[in-house]
Amino acid sequence: MRQNLLLLLIFGTLFLFIWSMTGNKSISVEGSSKRQKLPNEVNFNFHVKPILSDKCFVCHGPDVGTRKAGLRLDIEKVAKAELKENPGKFAIVPGDVEKSELVSRIFSDDENIVMPAPESNLKLSDEEKEILKKWVEQGAKYAPHWAFSPPEKPDHFPKVENEPWVNNEIDYFILNRIEEVGLELSEKAPDTKLIRRLSLDLTGLPPTPEELEKFTQNNGAFSYEDLIDFYLAKPAYGEQMTREWLDVARYADSHGYQDDSYRTMWPWRDWVIHAFNENMPYDQFLTWQLAGDLLTNATKEQILATGFNRNHPITQEGGVIDEEYRFTYVSDRTNTLGKGVLGVTLECAKCHDHKYDPFSQKEYYGMYAFFNNVNEKGLQMDAVQAKNQKYYADAPYIKIDDADLTGILSFINKTDTVPVNVMVMNDSTIRDTHLLSRGNYDAPSDLVSASTPAAIMKFPEDYPKNRMGLAMWLTDSKNPLTARVFVNRLWAMIFGQGIVLTTENFGAQGSLPTHPDLLDWLAVDFMEHNWDIKYILKKMVTSATYQQSSVITPDMKKADPENIYLARGPRFRLGAEVIRDYVLTTSGLLNDEIGGPSVKPYQPPGLWEETNAGGNRGILTKYIPDSGDKLYRRSLYTFWKRTLPPPSMAIFDAPNRDLCEVRRQKTNTPLQALALQNDVQVLEGARVLASKINEKKLDDVEALKTIFTSILLRDPTENELGVLTEYHKSYLEKFMSDTEDAEQLISVGQFSESISDPAGTAALMMVAQVLYNLDETITKE
Repeated sequence: MRQNLLLLLIFGTLFLFIWSMTGNKSISVEGSSKRQKLPNEVNFNFHVKPILSDKCFVCHGPDVGTRKAGLRLDIEKVAKAELKENPGKFAIVPGDVEKSELVSRIFSDDENIVMPAPESNLKLSDEEKEILKKWVEQGAKYAPHWAFSPPEKPDHFPKVENEPWVNNEIDYFILNRIEEVGLELSEKAPDTKLIRRLSLDLTGLPPTPEELEKFTQNNGAFSYEDLIDFYLAKPAYGEQMTREWLDVARYADSHGYQDDSYRTMWPWRDWVIHAFNENMPYDQFLTWQLAGDLLTNATKEQILATGFNRNHPITQEGGVIDEEYRFTYVSDRTNTLGKGVLGVTLECAKCHDHKYDPFSQKEYYGMYAFFNNVNEKGLQMDAVQAKNQKYYADAPYIKIDDADLTGILSFINKTDTVPVNVMVMNDSTIRDTHLLSRGNYDAPSDLVSASTPAAIMKFPEDYPKNRMGLAMWLTDSKNPLTARVFVNRLWAMIFGQGIVLTTENFGAQGSLPTHPDLLDWLAVDFMEHNWDIKYILKKMVTSATYQQSSVITPDMKKADPENIYLARGPRFRLGAEVIRDYVLTTSGLLNDEIGGPSVKPYQPPGLWEETNAGGNRGILTKYIPDSGDKLYRRSLYTFWKRTLPPPSMAIFDAPNRDLCEVRRQKTNTPLQALALQNDVQVLEGARVLASKINEKKLDDVEALKTIFTSILLRDPTENELGVLTEYHKSYLEKFMSDTEDAEQLISVGQFSESISDPAGTAALMMVAQVLYNLDETITKE
């Protein structure tokens, strides 16, 4: 019987594969290899610096450890000075390619003098050589790195010919580029597609049938703007935004490392949901998380917010060297700030000066100093487990109990698990900070005081040299990165890729912005409107750019396969959590309770035991799934064990959260199809939906239309209905002749219900399963 069931699933997978081969596929958004023609005027930041950073700075850049011939090409004065090892010669003579050693050497055929040197394994393309030559011809003008200059709003919007198409300011910048390259705009997406897109973007959930009906058949009673406001006001909005932030904050429900035991940080997660739903300004959102404990008369909520800085992995293994691991924790906070908030790779300056960006090792430890005063040791345990352990006694945490839950922390659900202890920040131990030679915890050298990289923004003298001063520096309107980085991340969330594709890296090795003036306009507009997150999101989704159809024409595919110019709407696969939540919502299983301790839905048995360090260490040695409504909570609340994240989500590129993660990788693998075809949660959702529809006693055609519309939120075409009819008929005949197989199939999952027609339900379940596996179902378009 089990073999028969397996054959059914395999047949379904084959059917899905054949059908999906005829549909639209997701388009890769990674870097383009298309060759560009030489620009009329060479721009240092956009044409020259990427070449120097990639091919030259390793030997002639900021890092003194790898620098050769005493030449630095990252500093204009040094690059244009007389060569120390070759008197009378100059690497760059502005306007004179004949006297510029840089030009002669990159074009040389002599292996002894050609640059880059053969042993570097780096090579310039012909196009790159010509760009550098033309740059020297035009005067070899340098400019500060684009991302390290404060953003400014352009004096005027770009000129466009098709101005009636424009909905708001965003569209001027997008349309100008589209018209420049000669692409055709896409028509507006159908209402049902647009509502689905908007709901998925702003809440992480598909719209309900009632919402679709309300906003598509309203006779003008509700506008598109009303729809946006409706979704921004839903509690699910805060959960969707939190889903993105948990990767940045490296949130997990376990400590990590070998033992990977339990921790209670979920109250901090619930605070984040609350903050987003309250539309807390982003500058305040950052300030509370970085330095809430340093606010005057700090409340318990403000202190709880600082759990952001304690989300890093912590070891509980005996025999570790305390200072080695404490150094790791402080470094983690420093690196997370760099990657998650500033969008730069500060960690590359931990052991030596940064090889590509103007950050010295001393400046790295200046940032490190802001986080170096926490009263902690390398060996720690969760306060709940270790309240009797002397090595945890002084570590900072707050206790949350039932009084709290009816007062200032009322946004936290009252559960049987309180009181709980949550790790937070507290600068109760003042330490000297030293530059650590080669990044070794036991090799201190010069004393360093708290400071910030001068290339980004000099630390104001009147700011306190603590985490509060750091928060003030980050949210200063003159800081060139904070607002840019965040609005770019919001843009990536909505459009599938950032204006800067490398959302985690705005430095020299990161991508250049596709629409730099638009990025600057958004960043300044964001700050001018009090760092209002809902405001800037509404601006994005109100644009005509966002509302375009995502259908790709042959001309578009040829001219702009990656949708860089945005002549069509966004189309990309849903996130790991959203795919599971989509099934729960459309099947009617979703438990929409907000907050509370993390839950354990279905998971293949034995995985925790396989990855456990051995013995009965901690309470996370065996995975025991929850039961009842807890199985159907949003994926945001799924228990996150660092050494083994939820496997159904890991398959869809969810990180393990050992480190700050800003941009998830995007893969397409056979395992993903197999997971959707065999995951208990998907099969159970298909069964519950099929049972509901089958109980309505509809004729076969109406039943198929209903199940199709319930999942895909649109009516099927005649061709699609014909294919499903044949598919359904074949299974209905099989299950009617073999009710044992039907009963075996519909027994999947814990959701209990009385099914009067096993064969009819099983046949519709197979249809639902196929529909849940379609590209269209798991794709935002």
